[in-house]
Amino acid sequence: MTAALETATAARPLVDSHCHLDYLERDGEIEPVVERALAAGVGTLVTICTKLSEFDRIEAIANRFPRVYCSVGVHPHEAGKEGQQTPDRLIELAGRDKVVGIGETGLDYYYEHAPREAQLVSFRAHIAAARVTGLPLIVHARDADDDTVAVLQEEYAKGAFPGVIHCFTAGPELARAALKIGFYISLAGIVTFKSAEALRDTVRAVPLDRILVETDSPYLAPVPRRGKTNEPANVVYTAAALAELRGLAPADFADLTTENFFRLFSRAQRP
Repeated sequence: MTAALETATAARPLVDSHCHLDYLERDGEIEPVVERALAAGVGTLVTICTKLSEFDRIEAIANRFPRVYCSVGVHPHEAGKEGQQTPDRLIELAGRDKVVGIGETGLDYYYEHAPREAQLVSFRAHIAAARVTGLPLIVHARDADDDTVAVLQEEYAKGAFPGVIHCFTAGPELARAALKIGFYISLAGIVTFKSAEALRDTVRAVPLDRILVETDSPYLAPVPRRGKTNEPANVVYTAAALAELRGLAPADFADLTTENFFRLFSRAQRP
């Protein structure tokens, strides 16, 4: 373990603001996964819902662990089968005790697993749910920057709503548009990849009070874990890399991103 990482794990506990513990559960027990995260200095986790048909399972995982929360939503990949036409069901489930966010939702034109129109309709329904509940919208955006910006701006004009662009990999235009309406930018292991210099350039311009960190595990393990199954403990590597990028001590960066998380995800209880 490097000195920087030792300092990072000794700071105020980090938050993995976006992980998929249900996916990790399919590969085995998740108690050791959560234990490793806590031991590494990750004090709070949010496990993300991608299908309403699996929400009960997501909620059950969150209920098993005091420091794990969850979201409710339909991933754009699932919009063709489970996309929401209205916000009603999302609003209903958002009232559960461990639910702290709406999503993940958004647009993915890279894989096109669901028709674009279905993605757009479901995205807007999720935004309406975030507006009504006050819970932050968790946005997935891949190869859909222009439409994501357009939808966010159109919907924001109807009434404000909080949110975050998760696993941010887009260009500066989406970052600027999201920040302008008060959104946060969440960064995953991709920012540590050698090939991600353009992303790092964009990240350098994001205000420090709008940055979150995540793993999106089991995907996108950061350097030096790249190529392995990702898990929440590895958020410490992403945080350490971002601290260096922004010229901060790892402990200060941990404090900052943790404070940002609890400001946005205000239903989550501080440790």
